[in-house]
Amino acid sequence: MLDSQTDLLKKIRLREDSYLEVKEVRFAGKRISDPHRDSIADTITAFANTRGGVLVLGVDDKTFDIVGIPVERIELVTNFIHEICTDKIEPSLETVLIEHLLLPSCTGEESVVVKVDVSQSLFVHRSPGGYMQRVGNAKRSMSPDYLARMFQQRSQSRLIRFDEMPVHSALLTELDQPMVERFRTGGARDDFETLARKMGMIGRRGEDGRHPTVAGVLMATSEPQQWLAHAYIQAVAYRGKSPTDFKESGLYQIDAQDITGPLDSQIKDACLFVIKNQKVRASKKIARVETPQYDMAAVFEAIVNAVAHRDYSMHGTRIRLHMFSDRIEFYSPGSLPNAMTVDDLAYRQAGRNETLNSLLAKCPAPAGISGLGTQRSFLMDRRGIGVPTILEKSEQHSGRQPVYEVLGDAELRLTIYAAEPDDD
Repeated sequence: MLDSQTDLLKKIRLREDSYLEVKEVRFAGKRISDPHRDSIADTITAFANTRGGVLVLGVDDKTFDIVGIPVERIELVTNFIHEICTDKIEPSLETVLIEHLLLPSCTGEESVVVKVDVSQSLFVHRSPGGYMQRVGNAKRSMSPDYLARMFQQRSQSRLIRFDEMPVHSALLTELDQPMVERFRTGGARDDFETLARKMGMIGRRGEDGRHPTVAGVLMATSEPQQWLAHAYIQAVAYRGKSPTDFKESGLYQIDAQDITGPLDSQIKDACLFVIKNQKVRASKKIARVETPQYDMAAVFEAIVNAVAHRDYSMHGTRIRLHMFSDRIEFYSPGSLPNAMTVDDLAYRQAGRNETLNSLLAKCPAPAGISGLGTQRSFLMDRRGIGVPTILEKSEQHSGRQPVYEVLGDAELRLTIYAAEPDDD
């Protein structure tokens, strides 16, 4: 929002409105004495709860002159904003974009300002002043009726889903064209930008239309972790039945890998990690028979489901794939959506990330993964057979049914048990 220096300067000269607020920053020793943390928290919350907006620090809020911030104090101001978004706002607001810019002051010299770009949030946030909204150039507390409507509109059945939100720190030019083109079907002749927008990889037209969406970053950039640092799989293979087995010897881990890259690559690499680290039992009755610990079709479905349905709005979390001598545990951030329970998983479909799921359903299943069979052409099957496949194939293979658990209403854990070796 207000991406160019010229647009920002023009906006400041036109004074504050629904999308702009400015503040001068004053210091007392090594701390910021003004503006007050609670006031800034209320401003940021009001923008997030309404239609988004921009806060510029380093501008006199009475004369609207650029007064700047000393260069040596920039880090202090940046930390000040980060701490407010984390500690003063509930739920925490970690998606604001903070930029350091040079703007000409009233004397003609360039001065440093801090621009805080706040997007409209999918959630309703509360700050020290309560539930705030932006009305004109001021912040106001929401009435109970208005607040009730807000919660209803931004419930789990959101019209705007997180994977459709624009990533303001990413640019259209950072989308990899071949990675977008692979979703072109039939004889479609759309240009690159139109195709990306139809696929949900670019924000809606207007201000958001200049930025990739969360789905676009995850599926059409080589390193989505530049913008979504938590969007990766932490894979660890332990030697024993718990992380503490063999700890004293220092040999408790067999292998460990942070699996990054676009989501389809993460799925393939996670499958390869399991294949590399699972044990293969061999028996020799008439001919040699090899039995891997896990049915890879079930493991594949478990990884796809974790990647497709995790809650990408939960910052500081990641998918965890932990292998033990007798089981694999998959941890996926986010509780079950739409009041589902673990007992419903085999019978009901209610996922999040609809745009992302649609893209994964157009991605070919990875080649070279033994055990997947020929039944699957694409990464996702929209018929809802993933969980039944996990349950049925794993139980057939190991004799034990996998277990789903919701941990603290914030994480879903799936445990798949390894096949026991034959007595022979």
